[in-house]
Amino acid sequence: MPQTPKPALKLREQLHAIIRTKHYSLRTEKTYWYWIRYFIRFHRLRHPRDMAEAEVAQFLTWLATHQNVAAATQNQALNALVFLYKHVLQQPLQHIDGIARAKKPRKLPVVLSHEEAMSVIAQLPPPHRLIASLMYGAGLRVSEACRLRIKDVDFTLHRLMIRSSKGGKDRTTLLPQTLFTKIAESLVL
Repeated sequence: MPQTPKPALKLREQLHAIIRTKHYSLRTEKTYWYWIRYFIRFHRLRHPRDMAEAEVAQFLTWLATHQNVAAATQNQALNALVFLYKHVLQQPLQHIDGIARAKKPRKLPVVLSHEEAMSVIAQLPPPHRLIASLMYGAGLRVSEACRLRIKDVDFTLHRLMIRSSKGGKDRTTLLPQTLFTKIAESLVL
């Protein structure tokens, strides 16, 4: 009895099979399929094998310029299409030129005013208040404050010696004069 040839798998089924063999998460599969469908619809239901770098660049540029997607979102769409072409269609994309990149927003650090910082520090119980005051006044990182030893405090030159700071280097910083008596009192106890 002659065997009937298996029908070719649909694009969705091919993507599913390859993602399963590569042990990608279900969430990644869903996300990739979302972007692949979006790409196909953007190009009026043309099959991806009939398109290449120019269409990918056009789609990614449109996402950035007309849809105002974030840079991470544009990168996610790009990753989905690179995966599709490389692993599913086995037609790896070459260099994609002329993509308008989504702008990464500049994030401003959240910084407390001096009054706000002092208000927070004032709420701390005694041993923690001194540590927080020292960190704030001397500009210490948490890891530096944890390693600070009594012999690293120089009252005569008004400085702190920080050992093995960032990058494994030693550094000095100013010892706030307002903390002299509090530190001296804590050393006596």
